[in-house]
Amino acid sequence: MSAKVAVVTGANKGIGFAIVRGLCKRFDGVVYLTSRDEKRGNDAVAALKNEGLQPKYHQLDITSTQSLQVFHDYIKEEYGYIDVLVNNAAIAFKNKAPEPAGVQAEETLRVNYFSVLSTCDILFPLLRNGARVVNVSSSAGHLSCIPSEKLRAKFQDPKLTIPELSDLMRQYIEAAKQGTQAAEWGNSSYVVSKVGLTALTMIQQRLLNDRDIKVNAVHPGYVNTDMSSHKGPLSIDEGAQAPLFLALDASDSVKGKYVWYDKKIVRWSGQKPYEKY
Repeated sequence: MSAKVAVVTGANKGIGFAIVRGLCKRFDGVVYLTSRDEKRGNDAVAALKNEGLQPKYHQLDITSTQSLQVFHDYIKEEYGYIDVLVNNAAIAFKNKAPEPAGVQAEETLRVNYFSVLSTCDILFPLLRNGARVVNVSSSAGHLSCIPSEKLRAKFQDPKLTIPELSDLMRQYIEAAKQGTQAAEWGNSSYVVSKVGLTALTMIQQRLLNDRDIKVNAVHPGYVNTDMSSHKGPLSIDEGAQAPLFLALDASDSVKGKYVWYDKKIVRWSGQKPYEKY
């Protein structure tokens, strides 16, 4: 069998970097560290090579369909397929960010939902049978974080389509621009983006059920990263453990699930688990 290929987006630092590290140690194949910033990406690869690991690097900006297409064409020509795809790239505005709610909503969802969707649209055709996709979500991606019962029902509708989900995301952006989002959606664009990503995961698995491909969402825990302003108690390597579990170790029966940092499957539409970390 030809060499396996793993790809991690947004991997020049934080949890993505640690996922690449873990894959390099255990994955039987080629591991691609990708990042928007080429210098930071190459520096990250150099750091891992200093540890005796051998990741490969390719520039990838998930917000650019051109960048995604260039990467698709490169992987297709070099290997022809992808076996592990970890959609890790994401952003979060700080609590005291000065940007208006509408601006934060549009930019957060542009990166965390719509750009991940574009990534999947362009790279999923390269997934071969046996492939695993890990969408890095958050505890904020639990459905209980959405105040409106009516909205929660829409998100968990087993017949929800991707166009319908994307329309929900656009409805939130418009509500945030109008200042009417709080009652139904809450006040966190990050929450909406990660609920959207988790919902997308469920739909993607449903669409791929006729193939041997597993798509799961994961909450990696509260990790000491730039995104958490370094308040998280978990190290980046601890935060990588649940994503690595889904990429490498989980049973083939684990698909279309929402997995917590302790590697346990959580009922997405149920009560939000107590979060120790």
